[in-house]
Amino acid sequence: MAQAPAGAPQPNTSAGGAQGGGRAIAHGGFWALLLGSIGVVYGDIGTSPLYALRECLRIVTGDYAAAPTRQEVIGIVSLIFWALIIVVTVKSVFLLLRFDNKGEGGTLSLMALVRRAFAQPTAVLLGLGMLGAALFYADAMLTPAISVISSVEGLRSVPGVGHYLSPWVLPISVVILIGLFVVQSRGTARIGALFGPITLLWFLTMAALGVLHISDDPGILQALSPLPALGFFASHAGLSFVVLGTVFLAVTGAEALYADMGHFGRRPISRAWIFVVLPCLTLNYLGQGALALAHPDAIANLFFMMPPDWLRLPVVLLATMATIIASQAVITGAFSITQQAIQLGILPRMEIRRTSETQAGQIFMPQVNWLMLAGVLILALAFGSSSRLASAYGIAVSGEMIVSTVLVFFAIWKLWKRPAWLAALICVPFLLIELTFFSSNLLKVWSGGFVPILLAIGLVVIMWTWVRGTRLLAETVRRDEPLAKLFETLSHHPPHRVRGAAIFLTGDPDVVPAALMHNLKHNQVLHEQIIILTVNTINAPRAPDSERVRIVDFLPDVKRVTLTFGFMETPNVVKALTEARKIGLKFDIMKTSFFLSRRTIVPSEKSGMPLWQDHLFIFLARNATNATDFFHIPSGRAVELGHQVMV
Repeated sequence: MAQAPAGAPQPNTSAGGAQGGGRAIAHGGFWALLLGSIGVVYGDIGTSPLYALRECLRIVTGDYAAAPTRQEVIGIVSLIFWALIIVVTVKSVFLLLRFDNKGEGGTLSLMALVRRAFAQPTAVLLGLGMLGAALFYADAMLTPAISVISSVEGLRSVPGVGHYLSPWVLPISVVILIGLFVVQSRGTARIGALFGPITLLWFLTMAALGVLHISDDPGILQALSPLPALGFFASHAGLSFVVLGTVFLAVTGAEALYADMGHFGRRPISRAWIFVVLPCLTLNYLGQGALALAHPDAIANLFFMMPPDWLRLPVVLLATMATIIASQAVITGAFSITQQAIQLGILPRMEIRRTSETQAGQIFMPQVNWLMLAGVLILALAFGSSSRLASAYGIAVSGEMIVSTVLVFFAIWKLWKRPAWLAALICVPFLLIELTFFSSNLLKVWSGGFVPILLAIGLVVIMWTWVRGTRLLAETVRRDEPLAKLFETLSHHPPHRVRGAAIFLTGDPDVVPAALMHNLKHNQVLHEQIIILTVNTINAPRAPDSERVRIVDFLPDVKRVTLTFGFMETPNVVKALTEARKIGLKFDIMKTSFFLSRRTIVPSEKSGMPLWQDHLFIFLARNATNATDFFHIPSGRAVELGHQVMV
């Protein structure tokens, strides 16, 4: 789920947000969004030509031991072209982009949208959402490594210096990757405006190189027909299934089309694909195929043999910039999906920093950033080359596509209210194709494919543990004293009242907040004004202004306030309460104290979870970001009162 850089314009994500970036976008705004989507949405899929066809031919030729036949080259190019048509154009552009959650897209957004259509939330949908998010994280660690290394490997083909630079490919790649993650904390405001133009130049360069080489063997144009692809299957019955796993490399990054809909809108994303990205990719793959037919000795470094000698170094530098942009989009996408997961209760609270005063989508998450850097460096150093990384690439993306197809089935059935058989008729063909790609990629498990599988399993375990643990914790809290009973008791034995207002944060407004109970027990006082505050997150990207604040007068001096945020919003409690004064909530922030409960969780044999899961949940809870920071509560106005809870 790539995130729009600060330099990219943001669409109106109101009701018209999915209808092409918002109804209020002017004509010039549409072109700006289209250019921005080229830089952010298509950065990943735009770097696939660096290695996709080369890796397919490597399998067919047995690590380049023999020249590929004419039928093999045309057949593989045809497979790549029709994969782009079916998986990206038909499914992602024409179908998936039609499912917007108030303008937002992505696996978690679609999961939240579908869950609202069910009377009771189902564990299956939640599990699909967690699996999709986990697979995205696995993909997000592999993408920077394979993209940057594949581009830097082009230095080996630069005339005169390639031999000297060859040993430095991996060190240079590592330096670029470290620098990429280090600069994340500064945001992308300064370079964001360059993403679109640089990536557009990259696509036009690929198209020009393709046109330059199609004349090497015009017979490659036969690949535009599905017949060569079918012929390849017929003549390579066993090998074709293996090759499919590598053909899938050409469509990795397609998931970004849907994930970035909220940033750019459906119309700019779809038009950019149909009129710019798809034609440029097609021309380049055709050109690579023609070059492989005319010069079989070039297939070991196919893409970087396309430009003439004098242009090779500039193309390598441009490719490196394109891969950095693709990696940047994936990294910021990881920040975005983590924010969604936190708000939806799938992951524990983490620190979220705003890197732009004008762009709400620009965030930086230190924990996620440094964990990803560690993972990317381990992968880069362990595999060492883009060819080895290609063995690990594809499983996560194909798995994520399967998850999205299953969710689309539920969306057509429940949201569009179409018969289940019709939803199945639409989705099953895509599901069969994606299952074939996934099965083919599973053949690469022992050569590296186990990495994304283990990462995804580990992340799903973490997410499920957090969801399960927080539910058990909530059940424990519900056994506390009801709020009404406490104040009934206090009416007979009133405590001493002190001036000012006290705000008690709680997850259940019907139960006495632990901080309130401890304040009474230890300080034996109550403030003149008491606010029982609950923060809710809804299954929508942004909460409507009309639903932001709900105030209920519980007693003359006690109010229950509920703040509602969407899963794409930052829960700034003080800002929301300040705005609530317009609808009658009277309090002076300088005379108000925020009371929060700090729970020390201890494991219990009767918790309902295995002991190992208890300890994992406790570890996650202890390392979660402090509620004061997460809800943007001034530290000078916050009071934390701790107690032990057995879970």
